[in-house]
This record gives sequence, structure tokens and C-alpha cells, in this order.
Amino acid sequence: MKARPFLAVVLAAVLLLLSLAAGGWWLVLQRSPLQLQHQALVSPRAARFVPRQAALSLYWLSDGEQPVGYARAVAPPRQRRQAAEAVARLRDGGFAAAGLDYPSELAPWLGRELGLALLASEPGAAPDGWLLALRSRDADGARRFLQRFWQTRSLAGTDLQISSYRGMGLISGRGALVGTTPVPIATALINDDFVLIASGRGVLEQALDVSQIDELNQAASPRFQQAVQQLGEGAALLTARPEALGPWLGLPASLTAPGAIQELVASLRPEGRTLVLDGLLQLSQEAGAAEALPATTPAAAATAAALLESLQGPSDSLALVQRPSAWPALWQPLLAAVLPAGDQSLPALVVAGDTGPVLWSEGRQGWLLGTAVDQPDPAELDGPLAAQGLIAAPLPVEGDASVRVWTRLEAPQAGRRPARTEPAQLQASLAGARSSQGRLAWWGQNLAVLQDQRDARQPPRPRLEQLASLDLVQAPLQWAMADQRAQALLQRWTTWRLLSGLAGQPLAGAVQGLGLGVEAGPDAGATVHVRAQLGFG
Repeated sequence: MKARPFLAVVLAAVLLLLSLAAGGWWLVLQRSPLQLQHQALVSPRAARFVPRQAALSLYWLSDGEQPVGYARAVAPPRQRRQAAEAVARLRDGGFAAAGLDYPSELAPWLGRELGLALLASEPGAAPDGWLLALRSRDADGARRFLQRFWQTRSLAGTDLQISSYRGMGLISGRGALVGTTPVPIATALINDDFVLIASGRGVLEQALDVSQIDELNQAASPRFQQAVQQLGEGAALLTARPEALGPWLGLPASLTAPGAIQELVASLRPEGRTLVLDGLLQLSQEAGAAEALPATTPAAAATAAALLESLQGPSDSLALVQRPSAWPALWQPLLAAVLPAGDQSLPALVVAGDTGPVLWSEGRQGWLLGTAVDQPDPAELDGPLAAQGLIAAPLPVEGDASVRVWTRLEAPQAGRRPARTEPAQLQASLAGARSSQGRLAWWGQNLAVLQDQRDARQPPRPRLEQLASLDLVQAPLQWAMADQRAQALLQRWTTWRLLSGLAGQPLAGAVQGLGLGVEAGPDAGATVHVRAQLGFG
């Protein structure tokens, strides 16, 4: 009987230790940079100062150190220091573009929210001003920063102007250098813990104006709030209007034309070594999202599954277009981005004449298209191809009597003609070939591609896994790229080159793959859901 009190004390002590350990682990996990993977998306406080008509806005919902810690945590052991330094350089370069030194001016006080907006002085015009919103960890950090910020610039010879606007104190003067010329800059302190920095007094006054009128700021926008709820998770929030979608995000002109898209709201979140973007494109009524992205039929879904299961051989770029004839704006930029330089007539005609689905693959041997055996009828392409100088003919191949080729007759170049006086013989170059296999047809850039498709027994698993990770089985467009193809595409993107400039080093070398999917959004007929995954080594 005497042992029972002792056992009870031991059990209580064990339970206490376990609860303390669990609490300690909970605190560690809560402060871990890995929490960025599952961070709930919330409406940022800075959005109250951003006009709804802002061309571009970006809200980072963590402090300046957490992304660096995350990069260090998920990178391979031998690359942890380099990964952390790359993210730190990108962060520091971004602040330096606004004339701020992160290590000395911001690191001691910057809290878990940062907002950046690009604004235009005229509606619909290109952005010509910027607004930076910084949240402090404590009540004194923001005030101390502003005191040192202007004291440093005053000692450097900047003339300061101190005034009041809407009951708030404004300080303006000259700040960041563009070349050798200091540009105007203005600041305001909001509720002792929020700093607004703008490229001039006019931009700052505009931010203070919209903060007082719910109908003008992003925070009170029903569409903005609904998008935040639908996206759910994210470490950052991005909004862009048509005037920024083309120059900054690189969308084709067919999608960014006036009246096509009203706004993009997207979240950014890391998943391991992958950066995921989930975006909602708000379409205008004229764009007709319901008609542009029709639902995939069971027959089309079965054909798409058969194409993916039948694909053989290596692939550096793999895309599945469910309904190419429904929305050419989906596949036209795709073809322009992935087709090699040279003749594009055959694949373009195949995709344009197909009701879907179409499977696109590109490897070292060339491009390959997969379709249903009757989509399109090859005889229907002979006329348009003949107008472009391509001649169709059957080609008996051992084991496959269904091969059809298209060739172009060309005269040899002047420097390669023989010295004889006889007329030069025409030379035939292969522009494409087609082979049918059961209920599927395969169109290739050359016979070697079709040979690989017929004889290879190894599917392109990395690309198929990329498509599967998008988790958009019936999306009208799914696209996966290997490292070199993704790097080449990103290096042509203006925003990527800007990010590389801010980081002070090329960033494409770390990219290991890119996936993209587009489908109808949660509001049928009103939005398009875009998901992109950028993998890093």
C-alpha cells in the first residue's frame, strides 16, 4: 500500500515533464522558419494604405530573417550557407533599391509584415511611384528608426520638410540615389508601430487619403478579402492589375489587353525546396471565363490519361492541353515559349485543329505531340501545309505502316552547289511525321522521336511527377519543365532578371524545375485559378 503514493508521485512527475517537453517543442515549432509552409493567409494591415488601383502590390507576412532561416533549413547540408546568403542578398538588394540598409537600419526592429506597392500618378498609366509599409516589433522601434533615418540624411546635407497631413506628421526630403541623383522620399509614422515610406510627398498623401476611405483601399475590397479567404495559406500576398501583368509578370498581350483581366490576387508559399504560387485571375464579363475554360468531358479525361500512360522516352518539357480550340490564348504562348527556332507550322496546325486533349513533349530528339487518332484528320492538314511548301507522303516503316511524313523541297545554298554546269538537284528536308497507335496518334519533329515513342520502355517519370504534384488533374493546361528548360524560360522574364540584379548574382542556376497549371476558379465564369511551382536544388 505504501508503494501507491510513491508511484502516484512518479507518474505525476513524468506527466509534468512530458507536458513541459510538449510545450517546449510547441514553442520551438511556432518559432521555426518551417512554419512558412503552413502559414495562414491574413489580410495585411498595410493594405489599408494601398489604393485599389495600384498596379502591383506585394505583402510579405514574416520578418526579414525567417526566409533566410527557411532557406538554410531546407537546403542540402553542403549548400545551406550559400542558400541562406543568396536569400539574404536578395532581401538586402530589395531594400537597397529603396535607399535602405537592412542590416543596420531595419534588422533591429522590423516585424512580421512588409508591404510594397507600385503606384501610377494617372489611372491606367505605367507605375511611376512606390510605397513601402514596414511594421515594427515594438512601440519604440519604428520611432527610433525614423529619428536615425532622417538624422543621417540631414547630416549628409538633405533639406528636411516637416508638416502635418490628416493629423499625421510627415517628413520629406531627398533619399535614395538613382545613379548620382537623390530622389524625393517621404515618411510617416502610424500608431507608433507602422512606418510608411514613399517616393515623394504626393504618393504618401495618396496613401493616407485612401486609408480613410474604405471604397478606395485594398483592405476593404470585397474581392480582395474573398481572394484571401479562398487562397487560404501563404507567406506572401501579391496583387497585380493589367498595366503590371504584362511588363512585370510576363503574361501575353492576348490576356492583358484592356477588358480581358481585371486583377490577379496570388499567394506565395514554400513547400520544401519548392516555391508555390496560387493565383486567382479576375476576368471581366467580356472575357467569358465560363466559355473559355469549359469543363473536361469524361471522354477527354480518358484520352488525356491514355496519352500520359502511353508516353515513352525522356522529356525536358511536358504539357497537357485539354481544350486547345476553346482558348487559344492558353496554347499559343506555350508553343511560342517551347518550340525551337525554325518551322512551327505543323505543330501549330495540329493544336489549332484539335478539340483536345493534346500532349506536348520535347526532348533531345525534338518535339512530340500526342492526340486522339482522329484529332485532327491528317488529310485536313495537307492543304494548309502545302501552302507553306510542305508535301505529304506515306512512308513505309518496318513494323508500322501508318507513318506519314511532311517534307520541304529546297534548293542547295549557293556556296554548297557543285561546280558542274548541270542544274542543282532539289533537297528534301523532313518537317514532321505522324504515326498512329491504336486510338492515339503521335506527331513528331522527326522519325527518331517516333522511334523512341514506339520502342522506349521508360516513361518520363520526373515530368509526370511534376504534373501530378500540381494536383490539377482536369486543368485545361498543365505544363512541367526540367531544369535547363525552366532556366532558359526564366532568364527571358523581365522580373526574373530584376530579381537577379537585386541579388547581385544569377539566380537561374539554382532552379531545378518549373510546373504550371491553369483551371477554372472557384467562382464559375468569373475567375481563373493559376498554380505555379518553382523547384530549387
